[in-house]
Amino acid sequence: MCGIIGIIGTSEAAPRLIESLKRLEYRGYDSSGIAVVTDTGTERRRAAGKIRNLEAVVDESPVSGTVGIGHTRWATHGAPTVANAHPHASGKVTLVHNGIIENFAELKAELIDAGHVFTSDTDTEVIAHLFDATLQTGLSAKEAFKVVLDRLHGAYALAIIVDGEAQTLFGARRGSPLVVGWGENEMFLGSDALAVGPFTNRVTYLEEGDWVILSHNSADIYDSKGFRVNRPVATVSASAALVEKGSFRHFMEKEVHEQPESCQRTFSAYLDPVAQSVKAEIKASVDFTQVTRIQIIACGTAYYAGCIAKYAFEKIAGLPVDVEVASEFRYRTPAMMAGTLAMAVSQSGETADTLAALRWCKAEGLQTAALVNVHTSTMAREADILWPTHAGPEIGVASTKAFTAQVSALLSLVVAAAAQRGRIDATEEARLVQVLLESPGLISQALTMDAEIFKMTFDLSRARDVIYLGRGAMYPLALEGALKLKEISYIHAEGYAAGELKHGPIALIDENTPVVVIAPDDELFEKTASNVQEVAARGGRVIMITDAPQKVPALSGDAAKTLKIVTGPSCDPFIAPLVYSVPIQLLAYHTAVHKGTDVDQPRNLAKSVTVE
Repeated sequence: MCGIIGIIGTSEAAPRLIESLKRLEYRGYDSSGIAVVTDTGTERRRAAGKIRNLEAVVDESPVSGTVGIGHTRWATHGAPTVANAHPHASGKVTLVHNGIIENFAELKAELIDAGHVFTSDTDTEVIAHLFDATLQTGLSAKEAFKVVLDRLHGAYALAIIVDGEAQTLFGARRGSPLVVGWGENEMFLGSDALAVGPFTNRVTYLEEGDWVILSHNSADIYDSKGFRVNRPVATVSASAALVEKGSFRHFMEKEVHEQPESCQRTFSAYLDPVAQSVKAEIKASVDFTQVTRIQIIACGTAYYAGCIAKYAFEKIAGLPVDVEVASEFRYRTPAMMAGTLAMAVSQSGETADTLAALRWCKAEGLQTAALVNVHTSTMAREADILWPTHAGPEIGVASTKAFTAQVSALLSLVVAAAAQRGRIDATEEARLVQVLLESPGLISQALTMDAEIFKMTFDLSRARDVIYLGRGAMYPLALEGALKLKEISYIHAEGYAAGELKHGPIALIDENTPVVVIAPDDELFEKTASNVQEVAARGGRVIMITDAPQKVPALSGDAAKTLKIVTGPSCDPFIAPLVYSVPIQLLAYHTAVHKGTDVDQPRNLAKSVTVE
């Protein structure tokens, strides 16, 4: 949830940087810092804790200059200490960073072998050392920057100062947002429009993979391949900056594209990338060895997140899980056994049915937990345990990034439970943690399917009924896909377990019924592929989302014409529900846009259902 501000200005930078950082406090942080280009070089001021601590440091040791960068840090790699606070520096390079560098350990080992000495526990410091080392090869700052970006794996937004380029700022984004602010003879970089709001209302939203070089009057923007590109300048009202759509047409589209960052923020609260384990405080929040059963209660999309978690908890942690729609739970007099952990899952933490079910469990003497996105909500306050998600504000009524943040937190808890219960050893815990940390990058890859999916939804938007199929954890994802399509396009859709196709739903298949099949390359792929053949043989129009197109059996005749394959990124089956959420969200979104519905505020629906 880190915040970034960069300034090439005409007045003192330090007070302006701090003013902007105060506007970014909403993102959550545990340390902060600034760096300013002075007459003698770049100087840093950093502090742990609140921004008032940073202000005290700057008051005690002022720093003067008109160019600088600032940062509020949410700890991921390393504790929230001064040494780990941003900006980080090495030689000529000083930078701030939002995101996670997945290959930092490999790069760090390489740099240490070359004689570099590190002073923090962060992944960010690796970027500074790598950039400085690349400059020492004789490349220009621009050339070296591109070389460095090509070596980084993961998600990042960067603002960088290079000594010798005193009136220049370097920026880049991949998986984390970054905007350029346009002023009068001054330019700005920010993690969102709110960051640059005190100085300008004219912003350019960098696109995925973009990098930029700012001077006082210009922004030279390049795409991921290094080609110069033009990005539009938008005017943003200061009051709307926090909930600004930016370059996106709808909030839902924006929130779909924010998922690499929102998942990464959630993982940062649960996982320790350095120790390659679930954080100690998460493991300490509950003793899973004393839990005999988990009862998940939720509504709508949160219910499907719970269903995905059920597969993982039972398979990996060996822990029985029941998932129930909260609106039904209280009224059937459920039988609760000793040792049951009742877990409420909700975006708002105020959902009436889920809150009532949580209170019922608490009255029955059960240990309770709330997995919520609003950390001050009623559920968060009343549950025994708070497990937060960090999706940030979600404006679109149809949940997207809140859903994947819930799945991110739940899968992290699965690893914690499996480790505590002795179902996995430290080596397997480290592997699963690494797999989870790689998922934001894979979600970014999945977002590149956008244009391909857009083309497919012209036909989908004309359908009256759509069927979604999946096996294993893809079955609840099929249910979620059908719900998304219903919510925002008003097309009737149903999700089914693919193995149930022959037990009734196959009667619905005809040439007018699209069938969306979610089929990652896992141990169930061949069985799902057989279901595709059954659908195609009956004239059904299949959209198959898979990372194994080469394994799809060849179809002949008219059946071959009914099959369209969308190729997604290859991933570990453990995180497939996260990665494959993106294409089903995009299918629903583009279908609704083609139909002309109100995507962000679909009829009859509310964001938070606070009545039964």
